[in-house]
This record gives sequence, structure tokens and C-alpha cells, in this order.
Amino acid sequence: MYPASFEYLAPTQLADAIELLRQYGDDAKLLAGGQSLVPMMKLRVARPKVLIDIHRIGALNYIREEAGAIRLGAMTRHVQIEESSLIREKILMLAEAASEIGDTQVRNRGTIGGALVEADPCGDYGAVVLALNGQMKCLGPRGERIIPAADFFTFAYTTTLESDEILTEIVISLADKSSAGVYLKLEKVAGDFAIASAAVQLGLDSDGACNEIGIGVTGGGTVPQKALSVESLLRGKTITSALIDQAGQLIQESAEPIEDLRGSAAYKKKALSAILRRAIAESLRRAETLRSS
Repeated sequence: MYPASFEYLAPTQLADAIELLRQYGDDAKLLAGGQSLVPMMKLRVARPKVLIDIHRIGALNYIREEAGAIRLGAMTRHVQIEESSLIREKILMLAEAASEIGDTQVRNRGTIGGALVEADPCGDYGAVVLALNGQMKCLGPRGERIIPAADFFTFAYTTTLESDEILTEIVISLADKSSAGVYLKLEKVAGDFAIASAAVQLGLDSDGACNEIGIGVTGGGTVPQKALSVESLLRGKTITSALIDQAGQLIQESAEPIEDLRGSAAYKKKALSAILRRAIAESLRRAETLRSS
């Protein structure tokens, strides 16, 4: 099937893209990586009258460390994140998540900003930015604003981003050097969207107790979720296998998964519990290695 007819615009400056969004309103769609939007247009699920291609805005493609944080331009591609030595050194779980997305072609074209704005309930980056307490920098006609990751996702395929705003940057404050993270995903086939996934960032104090914890999960509802109850359970305690099992039970009881072709609600609850327990155990192992080195 072919997409419905549309007008194609390709601004080279961010200000021009924002003006075009203001001008065309709900008739316009931004084209970032296009790995979700283009198939939807071919199926005519999405029918924008105006397509605003922002590939030529080079100022939105970068990875840099600045003022104790990693800053990623929204047009940074998955493959750049996957292969970045800075990301692998500072935020390994982000590189792990990028490597799990689709296939080589998707990773070469898709962007982190496009994936986050798409807000697929089974996407990979949502859990990661929640675990890392990321911030989304957005720009529109009314100026710039910062949206915490915990407030960004509102429903399936829906965010708090206004229709005339552009996600320009993702900011992730760097954790303590003794903190370690992991991203794990359960999928039907390699590169598929997640049945369930968990991102865990964990730090230990000198006595081996958990003094820093961030957890994000997918597969437990209509949006990626920050597992606040599990964070509260683990924070300040020495993490044992029994406590990890308790964390798994807690997330299973609170999850409200969407039943679809990837599995029943009951199956997804058990899958989320299992993947979270594995992620906590692995992040704990990595944190203990860092603490003893």
C-alpha cells in the first residue's frame, strides 16, 4: 500500500522547523528516523498532510559529556549510541538498549528522539530514561522547557510534548562511579519489541547496602513505568536473593499489562517479574565488581 498524498518539507534550521509546526499545526508530522512513522503512513494509519523532515538539522545530532551529565541530541541515531565509547563507559545500559533495537538497518536510521516521542509501550529507551531519571529538553514557539522522564509518557503512543514542540535533547545526569546499570529485554525474536524489559541502575555504599537505585520497566501497562515501589523496597538495604524475589513479586502484583499477540496479561506479569529479578541481580553483580576494584 502507498501512503496518502502529503507535502514534504526539509528545513535545515531548528527555528524553521518550529515555525513550520506552528504554521501547519495538527496537519503536520515530524520525520526523525522514520522507522515507525513511514510504515504507519504506508498502511495509512498515519495520514499527515505535511511531513517535516528534520534530518538536515545537524545541530540535533551529538553525544557529549557536560557539567556532570551526558547530553544526546534528539537526532542521534541508535547505532551512534550503541557504538559510542563515552556511552559504554558512562551509561552502559543505554548502549545495551540501543543494541537491542530492531536490526542493523533500523539502528542505522532510527533516532533516540524519534523513538521516545513515538512512545511505544514496548519500546526500549523508555525504561532506560526512567531508571536514569533523564530529562527531555523541548523547544517550541513559547520557548524551552524541561520535562522529567517520569512525566513524559502519558499513554500508549502519547507524551506531554505539545504539537508545536520538538524534542531537542535528552539529558542524563551521571551516577556515582560505584553505580552500575543493566538493561534486559524479553522478546519473541531478536530485534522485536519487548514482551517485558527492565532497566536497573544501582549503587552500593561502603557496607554493601543499596544507596542509589533507579528502575524502569516496560510490559507492565500502557506506558513505560518507573517502578517506585520496588525502588523504595531496595533503597537502603543489603540486597539478598530473598529481597530480589520480593521485588519480582511486587512488580508482578502491580503490573497491568496489555494483552496482545505477544502474550496474555498473566504471562506478561510473570515475564516482567522474571526479567526484573534478573536485571536487579546483574546490576548488583556489576556494582559489587566496581566496589571491590
